[in-house]
Amino acid sequence: MSTNLFLLQNQLLSDLAEYLPSEMQTAYTEEAISLALIFLISGIVHIVIRYWIIKLLHKLDEKTETGWYAVILKHKLPQRALFIIPLLIIYNGLGLFPEGYSTLTDFVIRIAAATMILVSARVFDAFLSALHSLYLMRPSKHQTPIKSYIQLGKVIVYVLSGFFIISSLADKSPWYFLSGIGAIMAIILLLFRDTLLSLVASVQLTNNDLIRVGDWIEMPNFGADGDVIDIALNTVRVQNWDKTISVIPTHKFLDHSFRNWRGMQESGGRRIIRSLHFDISSIRFLSHAEIERLSTSNLLKEYIATKMEGVHSYNAKYLKSSKSTLTNGRWLTNIGTFRAYIIEYLKKHPRSHKNLTMLVRQLEATEKGLPLQVYVFTDTTAWAEYEAIQADIFDHLIAVAPEFGLRIFQQPSGNDIKNLGTFDT
Repeated sequence: MSTNLFLLQNQLLSDLAEYLPSEMQTAYTEEAISLALIFLISGIVHIVIRYWIIKLLHKLDEKTETGWYAVILKHKLPQRALFIIPLLIIYNGLGLFPEGYSTLTDFVIRIAAATMILVSARVFDAFLSALHSLYLMRPSKHQTPIKSYIQLGKVIVYVLSGFFIISSLADKSPWYFLSGIGAIMAIILLLFRDTLLSLVASVQLTNNDLIRVGDWIEMPNFGADGDVIDIALNTVRVQNWDKTISVIPTHKFLDHSFRNWRGMQESGGRRIIRSLHFDISSIRFLSHAEIERLSTSNLLKEYIATKMEGVHSYNAKYLKSSKSTLTNGRWLTNIGTFRAYIIEYLKKHPRSHKNLTMLVRQLEATEKGLPLQVYVFTDTTAWAEYEAIQADIFDHLIAVAPEFGLRIFQQPSGNDIKNLGTFDT
């Protein structure tokens, strides 16, 4: 086939040379005509690929339901690969020139070879991008982010392509340039310092499963508080709750602490931990009338019955007479009964998580009163639902506290001082 093409080329050159003046019928003229013919054929093939074959590929995409085919077309993998054909025509066609064709031909061959290397690198770039998109289509796409590895692969491809392109244009072996690898590595380390640090960080973050796309993280040093939307080789992007975007260098995740809320999201419940502060002067023993009234509550009926049975048993054993003071026996306090009420209320609440920790405890008293801390988990991690459940719980507790004779502590306001009235002078 190559011989036939060579004979056809010579025949065309002879026919064209007959129409030229005798002084122009030189080897250089024939070489220029040959180059023009090869570029013409290459251009025709390029037009056919661009306007016919690529359109045919898109029509096939419309008729097929295969997801991977649409992905490779989106990233232009076959389109870039087909554009190597015109370059191959130029590169191989120039090889059919007679030996006398040297200077111009060699220059064009080197240009064609360098261009093919660049196009091949772009094809591999498209292949890696398509591979990443196909990976993201898997159900487990958020478990192991590979975008940083894909970007690293592209960097390596383009760096190697640069070596081969330079060696092709200079007509030298690639090993000629790699012989000065020491100086080259020093330059690479200087230029790609952050990239190399981020690569190490990315490997550790991925292998240790410290962060995934979709995780809610907090990183106060960079003002980040929101969902991770992208993990790349050099940066991690976080969409904050106010819809702003924080861009954090990947290697900073190894230098600074951050909080990942994934465990909370995977547990199916989100913690409520909040305290009510009670005025210590309102804490006291319950009267008989109050105990009788509170015992009608469905949440306290069983508690009060069991508690009073123990109180009567203890008092009957250790009190000498019914007139003994409370310091000699046991009795129900309003704060203790309220604490038991909160526990029962949380157990019966339809949105509390019954399988996670649930407790109500007293903290150390302060100048703001006695803190009673509620520690419970909701049955959802959705932010809006969580806030609504939390508000519903504390709305009820604050409203029901006076039924136990308790006062919620509050710093005096201007209106409180005003209500004190005026003194007579």
